[in-house]
Amino acid sequence: MSASTYGVTPPISTAVPTPSENRLNDSLIADLKAQGSFETEEGTKKRAEVLEILQSLTQEFVYTVSRRKNMSEGMAKDAGGKIFTFGSYRLGVYGPGSDIDTLVVVPKHVSREDFFTVFSELLRKRPELEEIAPVPDAYVPIIKIILSGISIDLICSRVDLPQVNATINLNDNNLLRNVDDKDLRSLNGTRVTDQILLLVPKPTVFRHALRAIKLWAQRRAIYANVFGFPGGVAWAMLVARICQLYPNAVSAIIVSKFFNILVQWNWPQPVILKPIEDGPLQVRVWNPRLYPADRSHRMPVITPAYPSMCATHNITASTQKIILEELKRGSTVMNEISIGRKHWADLFARHEFFHKYKFYLTIVAATKSNAEDHLKWSGFVEAKLRLLVQKLEMTEGIELAHPYVKEFNNSYKCLGDSQANQLCETHGTLQGEEFAKLIPEIKTDLALSNERTNADHEVHLMKLYVGLSISISKDKNDKKLDLQQPCSEFFSICRGWVDYDDQKNSIQIKHVKLYDLPNDVYIEGEERPLKQNKKRKNEKREAGKKHDKRPKSISSSLAESTGIEHALDGKLPSTSENQATTSVQS
Repeated sequence: MSASTYGVTPPISTAVPTPSENRLNDSLIADLKAQGSFETEEGTKKRAEVLEILQSLTQEFVYTVSRRKNMSEGMAKDAGGKIFTFGSYRLGVYGPGSDIDTLVVVPKHVSREDFFTVFSELLRKRPELEEIAPVPDAYVPIIKIILSGISIDLICSRVDLPQVNATINLNDNNLLRNVDDKDLRSLNGTRVTDQILLLVPKPTVFRHALRAIKLWAQRRAIYANVFGFPGGVAWAMLVARICQLYPNAVSAIIVSKFFNILVQWNWPQPVILKPIEDGPLQVRVWNPRLYPADRSHRMPVITPAYPSMCATHNITASTQKIILEELKRGSTVMNEISIGRKHWADLFARHEFFHKYKFYLTIVAATKSNAEDHLKWSGFVEAKLRLLVQKLEMTEGIELAHPYVKEFNNSYKCLGDSQANQLCETHGTLQGEEFAKLIPEIKTDLALSNERTNADHEVHLMKLYVGLSISISKDKNDKKLDLQQPCSEFFSICRGWVDYDDQKNSIQIKHVKLYDLPNDVYIEGEERPLKQNKKRKNEKREAGKKHDKRPKSISSSLAESTGIEHALDGKLPSTSENQATTSVQS
């Protein structure tokens, strides 16, 4: 295939690498290895063994359901069932700690309900199972498991066939006939991954470049579809597009061009790898001319497999600003690397999220039950955090709401309800961290947790963070930041969960200042921000007074206001009792 056949436009350059570009590329691959980006041979073998177990379980699952539906022994065995991988594993860019995205394809007589009952039962019988969390009401219904130490996201799709044999090819569009939307989304994971690999000129160059971009995005905390940032497939398609534009370039040059081009991209112009197909099925294909929702996508990256969809529909106004800032930083650092002034390690430097903002919201999801119940509840809250971000963005006085892309989990065995309640109320702050030291922390081993009774007062906690950039107009005498409405609406969404039980589930939002963040948000070797002493602070304040009289700092005003604390404690007072506002007075 010639270079000109890749993508929707001709290549920008077909130049071959120079000796200096080859040296730069060698240094990139060496740095990726030093950073631990590649899986070990032993780890790769273990993954293959786990997938063999899942394939065997899939066939047993289909056979069991077939027999229960009165099929003969022979027909039940012939019904088959097959697993497919997608995402980073199928793309060949997985590393230590990467999960395996796995699709279970079953024949038409096996239902989604069977997947969440029969297949779940089979998984629980496996001695290798460490954790399981079925999420049947997710946008793409999923069972999250840890098997032999490897995280696996299992989704299921049935096709309109009486048998699913080993030779089935998911790239056949006819397999999409007579399937519902959830099955369609599930099937498209593998179909998109396969298409990406077919649409890049040099797969090895693509893989090394994608490893670099994945590492960069993860280190800069902008890698998480659920929180409003591009996920793995979106970053892969962006890298693939650059590979199409520079078909003969080495990976290091692809990385350099990635930043230089995307920082100038005319969003919301979509990134597409091939012309969008209008297939024969009555299914929705991404089309901003027809669908208002598609027009609202801020940074559309369109999947190449039919039916084309937007992989970045979750991006919000805030996360778009953050992504663009990071692309700009990446472009600047990459230019310095190219001329030898900086190193690859500078590009992959850790984010400054827990140093960057004066004010944070801590969202705490708590479960007074076993680990499996908590995984369901916390997973639901995590999936809805993006909605809180969108509501905060519309709040006057908030310039940017920045969600952090990882959750923090802890489990404790409390002495009683009183201690459990106090733990939940203080969790997520420096003071709460001190209180938690008095309580025994327990392992979240699924089997052990499910054997324990509620009398043990087992409490599981997940905390999420949103950094707030606040901008209140200096023209107003009565400056207020009202967070009651967005938080109240978010509480209502979370409490609307179909399995919500106020006896065991709770959700709280707390206002935490930078210097009150708990220590566990900082990694080993990372210094937490130090609060300035009063003397130095007063000197700076006096110096400021000499120049001009300014409003009292937002920090001081937030500290003095109690309204915001009441607004964010999960037990909202009525408006007449206490307004959820923060006032900034001159």
